[in-house]
Amino acid sequence: MKQIKTWIASVLLVVNATLAWAQESRPVVVELFTSQGCSSCPPADAFLRELAGRDDVIALALHVDYWDYIGWKDVFARTENTARQKAYATVAGRRSIYTPQMVVGGLHDVVGTHPRDVEDLIRKDRNRASPIKLSAARKGNQLRLEASTSAPFSPPLDVQLVRLRPNASVTVNRGENAGKILDYHNIVTDWQVIARWDGRAPLQITQDISGTEPVVVILQHPGPGAIEAALRLR
Repeated sequence: MKQIKTWIASVLLVVNATLAWAQESRPVVVELFTSQGCSSCPPADAFLRELAGRDDVIALALHVDYWDYIGWKDVFARTENTARQKAYATVAGRRSIYTPQMVVGGLHDVVGTHPRDVEDLIRKDRNRASPIKLSAARKGNQLRLEASTSAPFSPPLDVQLVRLRPNASVTVNRGENAGKILDYHNIVTDWQVIARWDGRAPLQITQDISGTEPVVVILQHPGPGAIEAALRLR
């Protein structure tokens, strides 16, 4: 009986370790909506730098354009980023958007200058189970993407390809941050929906890519909604 109990305990340890590894191996996507024209944003940009150095987080800086009118045009601003932030607000039933805002896992939003709250949401999202196994390999100018799931999705997930500029420094000459040299990390330069996948069959995609910029793949419910899986290739 003692040997049986010992064996069961060993099996449980292995199972628990496997589950823990599965949870830890799924990085949590943190999106920061920021602007060089916003005086409240530099501390959030600095915090994103810390998140960008972690293996358990995919940190993305999405520069918006709605502060450009106050005297400084954000050199990384994209109207698509503003549209994405507005879409999150619509899903959440909010009428306004702001910077610096972080969205964690596609589900939870928080002020980007509240690190403790962000960390709580990262832990919460990491514990959210996902039925998806996602892998990708990059060879030259091609990306090979594969995914499988134990449950189909309705409506289908958006399969998204994101390109990043790892870092950059900008001297701001006008506006609320005039005279400052600001450092940025994981700047989103392109964001495309390359497929939609319902999970009824394994996903296999070969996508042409160019340049040496890092690649992030995100599988997300439309809306945008919850992010079910993500990975990065540096």
